[in-house]
Amino acid sequence: MFVGGKGGVGKTTTAAALALAATERGRSCLVVSTDPAHSLRDVFDHSIGDTETVLAPGLTALEIDPDRAADAHIASVKQRMKSLVHPRLYDEVDRQLDLAAHAPGATEAALIERVAELMALAGSRFDLVVFDTAPSGHTVRLLSLPEVMGAWMDGLLRHRERSSRLGSMLGHLGGGGVRGDDLSMIDAREDHPSDSPEARITEVLKARRRKFLVARELLLDAAGTAFLLVVNPDRLSILESRRVVETLARFDIPIAALIVNRVLPDEADASGAFVEARRARERAYLREIDSVFPTLPRTLVPLRPDDVHGLDALRDIGAQLLAA
Repeated sequence: MFVGGKGGVGKTTTAAALALAATERGRSCLVVSTDPAHSLRDVFDHSIGDTETVLAPGLTALEIDPDRAADAHIASVKQRMKSLVHPRLYDEVDRQLDLAAHAPGATEAALIERVAELMALAGSRFDLVVFDTAPSGHTVRLLSLPEVMGAWMDGLLRHRERSSRLGSMLGHLGGGGVRGDDLSMIDAREDHPSDSPEARITEVLKARRRKFLVARELLLDAAGTAFLLVVNPDRLSILESRRVVETLARFDIPIAALIVNRVLPDEADASGAFVEARRARERAYLREIDSVFPTLPRTLVPLRPDDVHGLDALRDIGAQLLAA
């Protein structure tokens, strides 16, 4: 379950409350924050980090560190690359991959790999995995990345296939790399293991392609994956949520339901002019939400008089979410 929306609408509270509610109904649950500005620890009032932390019986939490995930990914790529090249190229491998770590999309690519691994835990180690995602723009990039990266990996694999065919043709003609140049250090190293470097590079690409394909299939599995969009009854939240719905639709990622958060409760004191004006404006926005998202099931969560933190407050919100 992915919980997303504009920054500040209450995604973390919603994700935490749903995770706790599921746990107290007998399901084991992992709640994961993918937002670099983690708030999960604040809502649960408990220290949480980049390793699994048990918060209550059946409830485990984790805050992904995107930089740490990217560093771990780059380190693994360095290790694989160094197994394919001459030791004289090790420094160049380090230099190129250190630069790649700062390339646009590098952190998101590493993050989606980690997310894909955690998604696979649903149904095995946990009954439910709930993701508290970053604000909308980041979430859209993250959820659309499996398709984008899959297409990119397909292009790399086609390029490798064409290069292999060309290399084979040149070999028959007596061509090929000159021993001692950079290409020959990959294509014809005397100290290289007996298996073909080209085949090993292709297998690395295929394995990465499979990982993104699995992530894509899991995201599109409506029976096993849900995306909940949290919105507040205000203009900016509605506008951004509408863009999220339209963008995710282009990638065939469905939205299961809408959580309308921080709605003025009916019993709130309406004697003041300010509250009356605010309530009238809110009614207009609620009608707009009905008009903009007519097909999405929606749940209204009332505004609380106090801040939400700790299990008791989350338990109350979880009951409201599941009662609707």
